[in-house]
Amino acid sequence: MAWGRRSFVVAGLAGAFVSSSACSRDRAVVVAPKEKARPNLYACEGCEAPQERNPGDLSWSVVLAGPQEPGERMRLSGRVYEPDGVTPKSSVVIYAHHTNAEGLYANGSSETEWSRRHGRLRGWARTNADGDYLFDTIKPAPYPDRTGPAHVHLFIQEPGRPPYYIDDVVFEGEFRVDDAYRARQELRGGSGIIRLGGNAASGWTAVRDIRLETHPA
Repeated sequence: MAWGRRSFVVAGLAGAFVSSSACSRDRAVVVAPKEKARPNLYACEGCEAPQERNPGDLSWSVVLAGPQEPGERMRLSGRVYEPDGVTPKSSVVIYAHHTNAEGLYANGSSETEWSRRHGRLRGWARTNADGDYLFDTIKPAPYPDRTGPAHVHLFIQEPGRPPYYIDDVVFEGEFRVDDAYRARQELRGGSGIIRLGGNAASGWTAVRDIRLETHPA
Protein backbone atom coordinates (compact mmCIF):
# COMPACT_ATOMS: atom_id res chain seq x y z
CA MET A 1 0.00 0.00 0.00
CA ALA A 2 0.94 3.65 -0.27
CA TRP A 3 1.90 3.80 3.39
CA GLY A 4 4.61 1.21 2.75
CA ARG A 5 5.74 3.31 -0.27
CA ARG A 6 5.26 3.22 -3.23
CA SER A 7 4.19 1.28 -6.27
CA PHE A 8 0.95 3.25 -6.56
CA VAL A 9 -1.15 5.98 -4.98
CA VAL A 10 -4.69 4.99 -3.93
CA ALA A 11 -7.55 7.27 -5.25
CA GLY A 12 -9.98 10.24 -1.95
CA LEU A 13 -7.20 26.76 12.92
CA ALA A 14 -6.45 29.57 11.68
CA GLY A 15 -4.27 31.13 14.41
CA ALA A 16 -0.78 32.32 15.13
CA PHE A 17 1.88 30.03 13.70
CA VAL A 18 4.69 29.07 16.02
CA SER A 19 8.08 28.91 14.28
CA SER A 20 9.18 25.35 13.58
CA SER A 21 12.44 26.14 15.33
CA ALA A 22 10.63 26.25 18.68
CA CYS A 23 12.31 23.62 20.82
CA SER A 24 9.14 22.85 22.77
CA ARG A 25 7.50 21.07 19.84
CA ASP A 26 7.84 17.36 19.08
CA ARG A 27 9.28 16.78 15.64
CA ALA A 28 10.66 14.09 13.39
CA VAL A 29 14.41 13.76 13.65
CA VAL A 30 16.45 15.11 10.74
CA VAL A 31 19.00 12.36 10.17
CA ALA A 32 22.48 12.64 8.71
CA PRO A 33 22.63 13.07 4.93
CA LYS A 34 23.34 10.16 2.63
CA GLU A 35 26.49 10.22 0.54
CA LYS A 36 24.82 8.96 -2.64
CA ALA A 37 21.54 9.66 -4.38
CA ARG A 38 18.89 6.97 -4.39
CA PRO A 39 18.84 5.21 -7.78
CA ASN A 40 15.03 5.41 -7.83
CA LEU A 41 14.65 8.91 -6.41
CA TYR A 42 12.37 10.21 -9.17
CA ALA A 43 10.42 6.99 -9.75
CA CYS A 44 6.91 7.38 -8.39
CA GLU A 45 3.32 7.49 -9.46
CA GLY A 46 1.72 10.87 -8.84
CA CYS A 47 4.89 12.92 -9.06
CA GLU A 48 3.21 15.06 -11.71
CA ALA A 49 0.90 16.53 -9.06
CA PRO A 50 3.44 18.92 -7.46
CA GLN A 51 3.86 20.59 -10.85
CA GLU A 52 0.17 21.42 -11.29
CA ARG A 53 0.58 24.86 -9.76
CA ASN A 54 2.88 27.80 -10.51
CA PRO A 55 5.37 28.02 -7.60
CA GLY A 56 5.29 31.82 -7.79
CA ASP A 57 1.59 31.76 -6.85
CA LEU A 58 2.05 29.65 -3.72
CA SER A 59 2.26 30.60 -0.04
CA TRP A 60 4.13 28.87 2.77
CA SER A 61 0.82 28.50 4.69
CA VAL A 62 -2.12 26.70 3.07
CA VAL A 63 -5.64 25.66 4.11
CA LEU A 64 -6.25 22.10 2.90
CA ALA A 65 -9.49 21.57 4.80
CA GLY A 66 -11.88 24.42 5.48
CA PRO A 67 -13.77 24.85 8.76
CA GLN A 68 -16.77 22.94 7.43
CA GLU A 69 -14.74 19.78 6.68
CA PRO A 70 -15.77 16.97 9.07
CA GLY A 71 -13.01 15.68 11.32
CA GLU A 72 -10.56 16.67 14.01
CA ARG A 73 -8.55 19.79 13.17
CA MET A 74 -4.81 19.35 12.59
CA ARG A 75 -1.97 21.67 11.64
CA LEU A 76 0.93 19.98 9.86
CA SER A 77 4.03 22.15 9.80
CA GLY A 78 7.79 21.94 9.72
CA ARG A 79 11.00 23.21 8.23
CA VAL A 80 12.75 22.03 5.08
CA TYR A 81 16.54 21.65 5.16
CA GLU A 82 19.25 21.12 2.59
CA PRO A 83 20.72 17.58 2.46
CA ASP A 84 23.14 18.63 5.21
CA GLY A 85 20.18 18.63 7.61
CA VAL A 86 21.20 22.05 8.93
CA THR A 87 20.64 24.75 6.30
CA PRO A 88 16.99 25.84 5.81
CA LYS A 89 15.81 25.76 2.18
CA SER A 90 13.41 28.31 0.76
CA SER A 91 11.19 28.09 -2.35
CA VAL A 92 10.60 24.33 -2.10
CA VAL A 93 7.12 23.24 -3.18
CA ILE A 94 5.50 20.66 -0.90
CA TYR A 95 2.43 18.89 -2.26
CA ALA A 96 0.26 17.15 0.34
CA HIS A 97 -2.84 14.99 0.09
CA HIS A 98 -4.63 12.69 2.49
CA THR A 99 -7.87 10.88 3.24
CA ASN A 100 -10.91 12.43 4.84
CA ALA A 101 -12.38 11.55 8.25
CA GLU A 102 -13.80 8.35 6.73
CA GLY A 103 -10.49 7.20 5.31
CA LEU A 104 -11.39 8.02 1.69
CA TYR A 105 -9.84 10.14 -1.07
CA ALA A 106 -13.25 11.56 -1.80
CA ASN A 107 -14.86 14.27 -3.96
CA GLY A 108 -11.96 14.89 -6.29
CA SER A 109 -12.37 17.25 -9.21
CA SER A 110 -12.10 16.69 -12.96
CA GLU A 111 -9.12 19.04 -13.30
CA THR A 112 -6.47 16.31 -13.68
CA GLU A 113 -5.95 12.62 -13.03
CA TRP A 114 -4.45 13.46 -9.65
CA SER A 115 -7.23 15.83 -8.64
CA ARG A 116 -9.61 12.90 -9.21
CA ARG A 117 -7.51 10.25 -7.48
CA HIS A 118 -6.21 12.31 -4.56
CA GLY A 119 -9.59 13.76 -3.59
CA ARG A 120 -10.42 17.21 -2.34
CA LEU A 121 -7.95 17.27 0.58
CA ARG A 122 -4.84 18.23 -1.34
CA GLY A 123 -2.75 21.36 -1.74
CA TRP A 124 0.60 23.02 -2.38
CA ALA A 125 2.84 25.09 -0.13
CA ARG A 126 6.13 26.81 -0.94
CA THR A 127 8.65 27.21 1.87
CA ASN A 128 9.40 30.74 3.07
CA ALA A 129 12.82 32.31 3.62
CA ASP A 130 13.27 30.24 6.79
CA GLY A 131 12.28 26.98 5.07
CA ASP A 132 8.94 26.81 6.91
CA TYR A 133 5.66 25.35 5.65
CA LEU A 134 2.19 24.86 7.14
CA PHE A 135 -0.92 22.91 6.12
CA ASP A 136 -4.13 23.70 8.03
CA THR A 137 -6.29 20.59 7.65
CA ILE A 138 -7.94 17.69 9.49
CA LYS A 139 -6.45 14.51 10.89
CA PRO A 140 -6.79 11.78 8.25
CA ALA A 141 -8.33 8.41 9.03
CA PRO A 142 -6.95 5.00 8.02
CA TYR A 143 -8.36 3.33 4.91
CA PRO A 144 -11.68 1.57 5.60
CA ASP A 145 -10.05 -1.83 4.96
CA ARG A 146 -7.58 -1.06 7.78
CA THR A 147 -4.59 -2.08 5.68
CA GLY A 148 -2.37 0.71 6.98
CA PRO A 149 -2.11 3.63 9.37
CA ALA A 150 -3.58 7.08 8.93
CA HIS A 151 -1.12 9.08 6.87
CA VAL A 152 -0.41 12.22 4.86
CA HIS A 153 1.33 11.84 1.50
CA LEU A 154 4.06 14.40 0.79
CA PHE A 155 5.86 15.17 -2.47
CA ILE A 156 8.76 17.57 -2.97
CA GLN A 157 9.51 19.88 -5.91
CA GLU A 158 12.84 21.67 -5.55
CA PRO A 159 13.65 24.53 -7.93
CA GLY A 160 15.14 23.15 -11.13
CA ARG A 161 14.77 19.50 -10.04
CA PRO A 162 12.31 16.69 -10.84
CA PRO A 163 9.74 16.05 -8.09
CA TYR A 164 9.93 13.08 -5.73
CA TYR A 165 8.02 11.65 -2.79
CA ILE A 166 9.18 11.46 0.81
CA ASP A 167 8.05 9.23 3.66
CA ASP A 168 4.40 9.65 4.61
CA VAL A 169 3.54 11.46 7.80
CA VAL A 170 2.17 8.89 10.28
CA PHE A 171 1.38 9.22 13.96
CA GLU A 172 3.45 7.65 16.74
CA GLY A 173 1.53 5.14 18.86
CA GLU A 174 -1.47 4.91 16.53
CA PHE A 175 -2.89 2.02 14.51
CA ARG A 176 -0.16 0.05 12.69
CA VAL A 177 2.62 2.50 13.50
CA ASP A 178 4.65 -0.23 15.16
CA ASP A 179 8.12 -1.76 15.08
CA ALA A 180 7.39 -3.44 11.75
CA TYR A 181 6.37 -0.15 10.20
CA ARG A 182 9.43 1.57 11.64
CA ALA A 183 11.68 -1.09 10.12
CA ARG A 184 10.11 -0.59 6.67
CA GLN A 185 10.77 3.14 6.54
CA GLU A 186 12.72 4.36 3.54
CA LEU A 187 13.67 7.53 5.46
CA ARG A 188 13.12 9.64 2.39
CA GLY A 189 13.31 13.19 3.68
CA GLY A 190 13.95 11.77 7.15
CA SER A 191 11.51 9.81 9.26
CA GLY A 192 7.82 10.52 8.76
CA ILE A 193 6.80 9.13 12.15
CA ILE A 194 5.77 12.07 14.30
CA ARG A 195 4.24 12.56 17.75
CA LEU A 196 1.03 14.54 17.76
CA GLY A 197 0.60 17.44 20.14
CA GLY A 198 -2.68 18.92 21.31
CA ASN A 199 -5.91 16.96 21.43
CA ALA A 200 -9.06 16.21 19.47
CA ALA A 201 -11.03 19.02 21.11
CA SER A 202 -8.58 21.89 20.63
CA GLY A 203 -6.86 20.58 17.50
CA TRP A 204 -3.76 18.49 16.80
CA THR A 205 -0.29 19.76 15.95
CA ALA A 206 2.00 17.66 13.78
CA VAL A 207 5.59 18.73 13.09
CA ARG A 208 7.43 17.03 10.23
CA ASP A 209 10.82 18.52 9.41
CA ILE A 210 12.19 17.49 6.01
CA ARG A 211 15.75 16.87 4.93
CA LEU A 212 15.98 17.14 1.14
CA GLU A 213 17.31 14.15 -0.71
CA THR A 214 20.67 14.03 -2.44
CA HIS A 215 20.20 14.28 -6.20
CA PRO A 216 21.96 12.30 -8.91
CA ALA A 217 24.93 14.09 -10.42
